[in-house]
Amino acid sequence: MPAPRSPHFPRWNQATALPHPDWSDLRAPNAWLLMLEGRAPWEYAALLATMPWMRKLPQGDGHPVLVFPGLGAHDFTTAPLRAMLDSLGYATQGWGQGFNFGPRAGVLEQIEQDLQALYRRHHRKVSLLGWSLGGIYARELAKACPELTRCVITLGTPFTGHPRATHAWRFFEMVSGHASNDPELMAQIRQAPPVPTTSIYSKTDGVVAWRCSVNEPSPQAENIEVQASHIGLGVNPVALYALADRLAQPEGEWKHFEPKGARRWFYRTPAGAEK
Repeated sequence: MPAPRSPHFPRWNQATALPHPDWSDLRAPNAWLLMLEGRAPWEYAALLATMPWMRKLPQGDGHPVLVFPGLGAHDFTTAPLRAMLDSLGYATQGWGQGFNFGPRAGVLEQIEQDLQALYRRHHRKVSLLGWSLGGIYARELAKACPELTRCVITLGTPFTGHPRATHAWRFFEMVSGHASNDPELMAQIRQAPPVPTTSIYSKTDGVVAWRCSVNEPSPQAENIEVQASHIGLGVNPVALYALADRLAQPEGEWKHFEPKGARRWFYRTPAGAEK
């Protein structure tokens, strides 16, 4: 039986489905990129080394930020990220549901309740931040509750392209009990939320094919390319600088990220997926 779900969210079909025809040539990252995921500890070390500099980033305005971990990950994996944002003045909250094993029974309902509770507690719209699979939750939650959502930021999230162009789809199916290859569901997930949305991704991601993380051009959707591993995106100081820059924008005054000056050495902002 499919897991119970909120009526606001798309269905998670357990049936076998055919590949999406427009992305049949897209494959998971090659073995070399997968091996490069071993640099994640060095990215964390770089974050620790740059913490004095990171604390000089623009201060937050105190609004709440709800953070979702990646597939198979726990809130402790987002602890360094949340600690940095807390130090900048944001009110962060982890997802609080243990390990993320996909949209099991009650998961989607709980994150919607958490969003509503944060909004009531702070009387402010909530920014939604998701790493990998956690970014799918952030995007879909923003679609379900746009009136409560300030912005969405995803890190290496596969929301488009071929649904199996990752090295994680088998694990997802095993732990979640849901099919990863559902064209109807992917059509829903590809749609950007009706709020400012940023995808931070890397072409050297060794887990998710980078084209799966690129928004279509839109006045409210953008893409920021950084050099990072998939496992290290949430602790990579370059990625976290971009994330903090996006959160610091005044509510209602969102603008696209512009890599001017020294930023041009670290960031690219393509308008859409390269074919």
